[in-house]
Amino acid sequence: MMGGFCYSTTLYPHTSPIIAAEAYPTITYRTITLSQKPSPHSDHLRRPITHKPPNPSLPPKPEAPANPLKNPLSSNNAPVNPPLQNLTNKLWLTSKLSPPPPPPPPPLSPQETLTDEGSLEKPPKVEFRQEGKIFVGNLPLWIKKNDVAEFFRQFGPIKNVILIRGHDDIERNMGFGFVIYGGPVAARSAMKAVEFDGVEFHGRVLTVKLDDGRRMRAKAEERARWVEGGVVEYRSKWHQERDGSRGEFQKVLESRPEDWQAVVRAFQRIKKPSRKEFGLMVNYYARRGDMHRAREAFESMRARGIEPTSHVFTNLIHAYAVGRDMEEALSCVRKMKDEGVDMTLVTYSILVGGFAKVGNADAADQWFKEAKERETTLNAIIYGNIIYAHCQTYNMERAEALVREMEEEGIDAPIDIYHTMMDGYTMIGDEDKCLLVFDRLKECGFTPTVITYGCLINLYTKTGKVSKALEVSDMMKCAGIKHNLKTYSMIINGFIKLKDWGNAFLVFEDVLGDGLKPDVVLYNNIIRAFCGMGNMERAVRTVDEMQRRRHRPTTRTFMPIIHGFARTGELRRALEIFDMMRRSGCIPTVHTFNALILGLVEKRQMERAVEILDEMLLAGTCPNEHTYTTIMHGYASLGDTGKAFEYFSKLKNEGLELDVYTYEALLKACCKAGRMQSALAVTKEMSAQKIPRNTFVYNILIDGWARRGDVWEAADLMQQMKQEGVQPDIHTYTSFINACCKAGDMLRATKTMEEMELVRVKPNVKTYTTLIHGWARASLPEKALRCFEQMKSAGLKPDKAVYHCLMTSLLSRASVAEEYIYSGILHICEEMVQSGLTVDMLTAVHWSKWLCKIERTGGEITEALQKTFPPDWNTHETYDSASYTEDSDIDDGDSDDDDGIDDSIHRYTDLVVREP
Repeated sequence: MMGGFCYSTTLYPHTSPIIAAEAYPTITYRTITLSQKPSPHSDHLRRPITHKPPNPSLPPKPEAPANPLKNPLSSNNAPVNPPLQNLTNKLWLTSKLSPPPPPPPPPLSPQETLTDEGSLEKPPKVEFRQEGKIFVGNLPLWIKKNDVAEFFRQFGPIKNVILIRGHDDIERNMGFGFVIYGGPVAARSAMKAVEFDGVEFHGRVLTVKLDDGRRMRAKAEERARWVEGGVVEYRSKWHQERDGSRGEFQKVLESRPEDWQAVVRAFQRIKKPSRKEFGLMVNYYARRGDMHRAREAFESMRARGIEPTSHVFTNLIHAYAVGRDMEEALSCVRKMKDEGVDMTLVTYSILVGGFAKVGNADAADQWFKEAKERETTLNAIIYGNIIYAHCQTYNMERAEALVREMEEEGIDAPIDIYHTMMDGYTMIGDEDKCLLVFDRLKECGFTPTVITYGCLINLYTKTGKVSKALEVSDMMKCAGIKHNLKTYSMIINGFIKLKDWGNAFLVFEDVLGDGLKPDVVLYNNIIRAFCGMGNMERAVRTVDEMQRRRHRPTTRTFMPIIHGFARTGELRRALEIFDMMRRSGCIPTVHTFNALILGLVEKRQMERAVEILDEMLLAGTCPNEHTYTTIMHGYASLGDTGKAFEYFSKLKNEGLELDVYTYEALLKACCKAGRMQSALAVTKEMSAQKIPRNTFVYNILIDGWARRGDVWEAADLMQQMKQEGVQPDIHTYTSFINACCKAGDMLRATKTMEEMELVRVKPNVKTYTTLIHGWARASLPEKALRCFEQMKSAGLKPDKAVYHCLMTSLLSRASVAEEYIYSGILHICEEMVQSGLTVDMLTAVHWSKWLCKIERTGGEITEALQKTFPPDWNTHETYDSASYTEDSDIDDGDSDDDDGIDDSIHRYTDLVVREP
């Protein structure tokens, strides 16, 4: 047996079911089946239905009898009307006595839906007709949009003109089009234009009528059929071919974006590209950074009469931003505003990111501020771009404030912003904060990626802590993260900075062992390593290997090779590599010319360096501040103050930036020539330009006073350094010791050595050589010998200059016949022979003069000393030693620059060779 009980979901107290059914026609009745056995009358079970108010358009249905047994209540629920509940419990045929179920409702159309109450809801009628839009027919085929707009503008402001162009000839239209009026009176303007139906226009009688939405309706129906998966019916074979070529174009864009030729061919096969295809092409060129072809595609679209939207304009701006041409990007923004195209948040984000890449944080801030004023909400992308802008300019305080502002706005920082902050702290060398961000990244639930570990590796390689970078590499392996080419390049670059060529090549072998194919950046680092160790031929062969592997060399590839050959004096090979670079398709830049000029300057070939500068101007390449500063350093090394000031004037007249390297070159020229008053004038101009004096500037000035033996001025400069918080280095102390030795103040020189020990600055070979020379000038060879032994006990290896200075000092005092002098001479001769050191012929002649005074007929000292003479000494008959006087001893204070360019130009060398 089955018991069917119906209960009412909405019944008010003291209201009978019949009255409720009449007064509340939307009440729903449900049937609850308690028996698990099927009833023989299961086909007549009552189904959930929704009672609707009667439709006046339909004939009235016969009313059901007002039977109190029709709507019984379930006994399992709270009773609303107890008498009815009792009556219902007595009847088990309630299901039979209920009215028969209504017929099943017809299937719903895709546009119809059921409401929550079960009623049928039809969608609102779509209005395809656009207000203010008119159809214009019988136009001349040659007519242009401007002509149509000029004629119909008399009826009201025009928003747009659409001319339908032919698929067989895109230069001619199909003879009809649409005019869309804008503004609050668009409908009235359209009605006025329709009144001129039949007007004559360029020899044609125009058909002007309101748009009936036929074109938009057809597009909507076609789109609906496509959504349903139906077969698209093409109007012609031409339309079918065009649709197929569009699909093929998008397929190539998605599957083979690296094959630009395939993308261009697929685009060209589209017979009549639409705004969508042109926009995709502009976006493709933008992602490649090819701003010229992006502009070409943009202008081609406009030439076809297709007006760009905000999306297309944004893609073009993106192309210029990737190409770092922000002036053209801003011109596109001005064009957008002139044409009334609104900027979106994506447009603002691209502008902020573009200025961030060129290092213009002020402009990025300006556009970010405008985006905040015009856009209701910002996203993490634009915040990431503005944070990156300030990180690139080392303004980490502003970057931290932006991160706080973003979090206060409720925007969660993605992992990319953590990486940006880590990179910013890396650039300012703040290891503690970089590690703090790394820890915070893990606390927020992010899993460190290869980029995260790459930021740490970059931090340690830039600060010279390659051992810690290798520890991070081990952390990556433990986390199961493999190195990529960028992380390997960072480690190789770290070893190159330390001039550890062997480990750099071992890491390169690890790259090949991991199955990675080296890219251009990695090859460039290896070429730098080969050039650094002097293996120029191997560097050239690496370039050939790059080309065989279809890697296109860049100017950075050739710069260290050109500089290396020029530095070794092989100017012919340097010019050959220069021509090889041109044949490889690399246009010489100012940085390439700078590398060539720098190599010539380091070899003191100033005439040839100036010739290259002239060739540079003839090639249309303008010199920059690095070019002129390199020339100035060259003339400064020669002590040519006039030429140094001449190129300084050229640099100023051309409006180039004056930096500390420029003034270092001027100071060096003045000090080399002994013009210390001019040097003081240069320092005053530095103060006027608000360029602070660093350690290298003080070193040049102290060395200049040391050359003159003015220990008091040198001591004043040492005091100024300490007051300004500039830390003296080993070169500062060496120059000051030289000033003390020149002045004969050996007591102060000794105290300076003790001060170096207190501040933990270790003396180098040149420091000891300067002190030995001071004791020799003071005629105290025993002190010179003692200083020599201290140098060896410090683990330093004596060089040729030390032996020359000490031996000359001992030979000059050997006539006194002191025992320690004879033993010292023999001991030094033995060390020189063991080290394989021989002196030049001029030194040999000078020493032989002292030998004649010590041992007229030869002896043990003569025999030991002649072992250090050149091999052709015995065959040499005579040598003019008149130019070699007793006072021509080595002066290490004056020879600081004889090893090439001094420390300031060595720092400058790295800057020029590694320019982007």
